[in-house]
Amino acid sequence: MAAAIEVGVDSPAGAAAALRSTRAIRERAGLLTDRARAGDSRWFTVHDDALDAAAELVADITRRNYPDLQVPFHSRWRHFEAGGVDRRAGLLSRADATALVDLTVVSVLLDAGAGPSWSYVEPGTALRLTRSEGLGVASFHAFTAGLFSSDPHDPLRVDAAGLAALTEQRLAQAFQVDGTNPLVGLDGRVAILHRLSAVTAADPETFGAVGRPGGLLDAVGGRSARASDLLSTVLNSLAPIWPGGSMIGDQPLGDCWRHSALEGPGLTAGWMPFHKLSQWLTYSLLEPFDWSGVAVTDLDELTGLPEYRNGGLLLDTGVLRLRDSADSVRSVSVADELVVEWRALTVMLLDELAPLVRRRLGVDAEQMPLARVLEGGTWAAGRALAQQLRGGLPPLSIVSDGTVF
Repeated sequence: MAAAIEVGVDSPAGAAAALRSTRAIRERAGLLTDRARAGDSRWFTVHDDALDAAAELVADITRRNYPDLQVPFHSRWRHFEAGGVDRRAGLLSRADATALVDLTVVSVLLDAGAGPSWSYVEPGTALRLTRSEGLGVASFHAFTAGLFSSDPHDPLRVDAAGLAALTEQRLAQAFQVDGTNPLVGLDGRVAILHRLSAVTAADPETFGAVGRPGGLLDAVGGRSARASDLLSTVLNSLAPIWPGGSMIGDQPLGDCWRHSALEGPGLTAGWMPFHKLSQWLTYSLLEPFDWSGVAVTDLDELTGLPEYRNGGLLLDTGVLRLRDSADSVRSVSVADELVVEWRALTVMLLDELAPLVRRRLGVDAEQMPLARVLEGGTWAAGRALAQQLRGGLPPLSIVSDGTVF
């Protein structure tokens, strides 16, 4: 571990700060990947000879979805386009830049696995949407209806008081949840928005007097920002919203989990960081920032997203294989070492897969950064394989609280 990472790691605050970087994610994921390749993983074997076939599949799906190879960013805004409906156009004519960031933040925080039984029927179009698209469109309409605003005369905003007033019943109504249409982790979604309310209310310097998540736009500052700096702003500003299970002392770590094979300096020992939702939020903020005149650069500083579509692609193409096939049917949680390692291997193998995909498409990293490879891409290929093999279910049976998967 480099000296810059080691500074202050004997204190909870210093250790938490050291784990809030994509550098730490890649370093530790790399250690677990090397270990698995050496045959020392309890859970997985890595089959490098399957990478080419996986890359070919991803390239084929990218060409099919985007024949001109004009692939947009992997972003929550893609879900707002579900069913070929341009919902953004109407919103852009009515909402300012802060409102667009408000929407992005709250929608991303509501975006975890919906479960196989939930769907959303969109008013006006009558489209029945499921999973991420359904959650995205449901959150879009909840936002435009003013569900997250405390001011009925200004519905197109998210503020601390509006979030604090949110109840499970109100969110269930907005997302059409009932006994026949259950949504996984409804209580977890409400809880994370309540924590967002507390964080934005407690930090008026970042989020303004009424506590708007859109304050992130001004917090970054300037006309350009590196992707890693935007992620750092997200992680540092929103750190207290994450569930309290992963802590070093009094410091919430968010999407960081224990793995027995990881060492590391000071209090960082044993922790594997991912920050999946924070990175998903950062990817999703690229377009609203650009629309407001702030260019985000160095996109490949962000990692691939360690979630069940990308991780599922690697299992379903045989790049990763379970040592014990029984692990595919037993219930596991995000804290289980098997899941922690699966996600870590996913991060590193996506880094290796991306240049193979680009080579097949005849593009370079500038034309197709990881943010576009994911969209083109690995996420779509993972979903397609899951649909073919298991009716859309992931390859592992993950018990979700609605905040990570």
